[in-house]
Amino acid sequence: MEKNNLSRVAGDNMMQPIIDAHIHLDLYGSRQQRQLLQEMERYQTEGLIAVSNHLSSAERTLELSQVDQRVHPAFGYHPEQKLPAPDELSGLLAFMENHKETMKAVGEVGLPYYLRKEEPTISMEPYKELLELMIVHAVRWGKPIVLHAVYEDAPVACELLEKHSIRQAHFHWFKGDKNTVQRIVANGYKLSVTPDCVYEPEIQRMIQQVPLTALMVETDGPWPFHGPFQDVMTHPKMIHASVAKIAELKQLSVAVVYDQLLKNTKGFYQF
Repeated sequence: MEKNNLSRVAGDNMMQPIIDAHIHLDLYGSRQQRQLLQEMERYQTEGLIAVSNHLSSAERTLELSQVDQRVHPAFGYHPEQKLPAPDELSGLLAFMENHKETMKAVGEVGLPYYLRKEEPTISMEPYKELLELMIVHAVRWGKPIVLHAVYEDAPVACELLEKHSIRQAHFHWFKGDKNTVQRIVANGYKLSVTPDCVYEPEIQRMIQQVPLTALMVETDGPWPFHGPFQDVMTHPKMIHASVAKIAELKQLSVAVVYDQLLKNTKGFYQF
């Protein structure tokens, strides 16, 4: 999306600093990665929380963070895939241990909601055990945890977080019922929304339920979006349209929303 089209979606307000709270930077092509990094200043992007899917993903994400200090790496095992073999898991945990000072958070971890839709025979128990293992290590390392846990999986994740007295949990691109939203907020956890908040009523309703102090904004790039972002490479600059929509839904000034979202993200990730 070109800058003039972005302005049309986000409104005429001046852009203010943002942080993309969840992006899979390693999944972009090398040319796209260079473009995103080169355009961060132009689009007022102070940082990227770059999550990982598995060990090789974590290794690539670490390399990207070494190239550009505005890339803040998170290491974990994405739940929407086959469980790791024992040697894969031990290798990942060893990598995380070795790089715990650089690691901004444990993530992305969680439960396989969409995978179970495709393969209903998949057992949840091993995935719950893996998630709990990651939670235990997050506690040991003193790191926030980044969660993929939506709809009926979210209360299960909450139970595990509460069991281990987790204080810093980030439910990315959250979708779920009102009671679970209230539980997440009451626990002091954060939720983030993607550019689909510009056109998805389900996400817009959630934004109206959640205090601004509990929100962050993300792209989950390179995941593609529809509406005004149809056929456009997912880019942190889309977050400016998300901020404008959040301000509209909450009947607040765009400046106030920018300031609070930035404060939320910096506070959560200890910038």
